[in-house]
Amino acid sequence: MVDDMQTDSDVLDLRDLLCPLPVLKARKRLLAMREGEVLRLEATDPMAVIDIPHFCNEQGHTLLEQGQRDGVYQFTIRRGRDRPES
Repeated sequence: MVDDMQTDSDVLDLRDLLCPLPVLKARKRLLAMREGEVLRLEATDPMAVIDIPHFCNEQGHTLLEQGQRDGVYQFTIRRGRDRPES
């Protein structure tokens, strides 16, 4: 379960956006954060269940939690260290 102490500012609302927008917007927000900070995402695109974990794995972020409630997919991500570009 996600910490109830989080505020709305900790949640990135990606509902009603289709692939690839949820990942692109999550990437942009995470780039603006410091290593170790936590971001919660909410999405309705079923592809997010595949895309967000893959994105986290590829970019070095930690997917802390993943779930679904009332048709909304929820993800909690800890920002990882920047990886050097190839």
